[in-house]
This record gives sequence, structure tokens and C-alpha cells, in this order.
Amino acid sequence: MTVQLVHPEQVHQVDVHHQVAVAQGSRTVYLAGQVSWDTAGNLVGRDDVAAQAEQAYLNIAAALDAVGGSLADLAKVTVYVVDLDDAKAEQFVAGRERAAAALGVTLQQPSTWIGVTALAAPGYLVEVDAVAVLP
Repeated sequence: MTVQLVHPEQVHQVDVHHQVAVAQGSRTVYLAGQVSWDTAGNLVGRDDVAAQAEQAYLNIAAALDAVGGSLADLAKVTVYVVDLDDAKAEQFVAGRERAAAALGVTLQQPSTWIGVTALAAPGYLVEVDAVAVLP
């Protein structure tokens, strides 16, 4: 295991992610921010935060698989959501959990969530930037 997830006793614990990841490996993988496009570059889930989060994580899984890794190797993610509020945060988590269930993994890596006014292309509501450590 290249990444160990930790909830320090002295730090508030949240349900959606761990506060710390300890990564040990020989390769660090930096992924470009992943949005909800399919392999043809089409937007998946227009106006649907959950569908876009799910597709972004499926894209992250595919990118890591291409370099011999998996979602278990994720050390840190940064999440960008257009006009982030409590409802969109819940929708994001629902989509992320659908991706996790489809892939048979748990996604609770440390994360930072940032509300933005727009992303690179019209219609995109979610982008996930990721760092992984592989053996």
C-alpha cells in the first residue's frame, strides 16, 4: 500500500475524507484536472453535479490505470465546483460514491474543495485535480 489515510485525534473528523495521507513510493503522478468528458470529449451530466463528479473520478481511475496505478494510490485531491454550496457538496459526494461503488474502492483521500465561478468550458460544473503515489 503506497498511501495510508489517517484521522488525527487532535483534528476534527469529517465523514467525506481523511485529514492526512502518508505516501511512500517511488513515483509521484500528477493528473491534470479531470472533468466529466467521455473518451470523445463530450460533456457527461450537463447540469448534474453528481454525474459530473462520478465521471471525473472514473476518468481519474482510467488515467491512473494507464500508468499502473489505481484510486487506492491517490494521496490528495483538489475539487473545484461551480457555485459550491451545501446542496452541490452533497451532490458531489453522491457522485463520487457512485464512482467508488462502481470501481469497488473507498474514496476518502484528503481533499480541498474550492467554489469557483466557472471552469474552462461552458457546462462543466466539477473538476478534480489529483496527486497519486505509486510503488
